[in-house]
Amino acid sequence: MLKEFRDFAMRGNVIDLAVGVIIGAAFGAIVSSLVADIIMPPIGVLLGGVDFSDFFINLSGQHFDTLADAKKASAATINYGVFINQVIKFIIIAFALFLVIKQMNMLMRRAKGAEKPAAPPEPPAQERLLAEIRDLLKERSI
Repeated sequence: MLKEFRDFAMRGNVIDLAVGVIIGAAFGAIVSSLVADIIMPPIGVLLGGVDFSDFFINLSGQHFDTLADAKKASAATINYGVFINQVIKFIIIAFALFLVIKQMNMLMRRAKGAEKPAAPPEPPAQERLLAEIRDLLKERSI
């Protein structure tokens, strides 16, 4: 059983998956920074200097100026600003993956196009003779 597990773990697909997950996590961190540090601040300025991630609905009935204050007080909140940030991150990641897959598909098509299809095999002698007879009969009937 240990040998089977080792064979499974060392299979190429599992290693490729592990590399993909690690790169995906790193890419997720880059996108998180892009959204939080580059995209959302200008949107916050357009909205009057408000930190977009601080948009929340307070369900506790008390007043809190920021989401951090509400969390400190353990107040029940609906954090729709954080949710919108996550949606924007998802859209960016999905678009980036779309571009990568589109490029990979284009390269695959080019690679397949570069491989010239093999010439069709020569027909057997019987078929060639029958084609010649057919052509001779056509010439006679004209």
